[in-house]
Amino acid sequence: MWRYIGRKSVIYMLTFVIAVTINWMIPRFMPGDPVRSMLSRASVSDPAALERMNNYYNEIFGLDTPLYEQYLSFWAGLFRGDLGVSIMLYPKPVTDVIMGAIPYTLALLLPAILLSWIVGNRFGAFAARSKILDNSILPVGYILTATPYMWLALLLAWSVGIVAGLLPASGGYSFSLRPDFSWVFISDLILHWILPFLSMFLVALGGWAIGMRNMIIYELEADYSNYLQALGAPRRLIRRYAFRNAMLPQITGLAVQLGTIIAGSLLTEIVFNYPGLGSLILDSINNNDFFLLQGIFLFVVVGVLIANFIIDIVYVLIDPRTRVQMTGGAA
Repeated sequence: MWRYIGRKSVIYMLTFVIAVTINWMIPRFMPGDPVRSMLSRASVSDPAALERMNNYYNEIFGLDTPLYEQYLSFWAGLFRGDLGVSIMLYPKPVTDVIMGAIPYTLALLLPAILLSWIVGNRFGAFAARSKILDNSILPVGYILTATPYMWLALLLAWSVGIVAGLLPASGGYSFSLRPDFSWVFISDLILHWILPFLSMFLVALGGWAIGMRNMIIYELEADYSNYLQALGAPRRLIRRYAFRNAMLPQITGLAVQLGTIIAGSLLTEIVFNYPGLGSLILDSINNNDFFLLQGIFLFVVVGVLIANFIIDIVYVLIDPRTRVQMTGGAA
């Protein structure tokens, strides 16, 4: 077990280094000069003053050094927990900017992932043993899973938010309120959260329901199910074994789909102008904010790797076959 964890840790560390390197490179291949973009908002008319300010900020941000020195400085700062200063919100540190947006993203992402996975698996299991549910859930599931996150978000924002006016279609809370722990603010926060959550929850729900429905049918037709049925085992017991075995590929699917779900969350936040990491990514791209963009990507990469690592460990704990293989026994 510990050897398996050590091997996985090495693989994830190598993945982290490669991902962070690519993350560092992407903003620097983007067109535009971040310092010039920042100074253009200052409306400086004197060319000499503009040039001096340009040189000053390039030196402050370390953009006047060769790329290899910038890369080494990035890693040195990363080990110190220093992601630099945001160009867009200068002189605010990147870490402070990201920490202000992460609670919104996590509050949207975690419930959508966990609830869609749990509810989708349950509905899929029910659909596999009920023809009425199968005929109703399966078509709806195919429609939902084929729907892009952003498209469903636009549809919900237009129909429920704008046309019907039932829920807010933009923002994380009303502009007339100030963040505090009062019931007025919390209730307003929940109202702004519902539509982004629903757009993510519904798309993911369809995929999990279809996957579980297909796996349950496959397991019920497997040899061990036919053998238990021939022995006269109760149908409920056979379905219980089928459900437990069908859950294993769904756990693997959760790890595989995690990156797609997070990308969908970021797009959903942009559609609803939700104050999470997605909106920050859009703003940092528009303002050529290298440091903020690479800081956000770093948090996303670390989050995906940690979640996948946890899922790998959980899979070993719940599947006895993997433990037998690790100890060298027969599968």
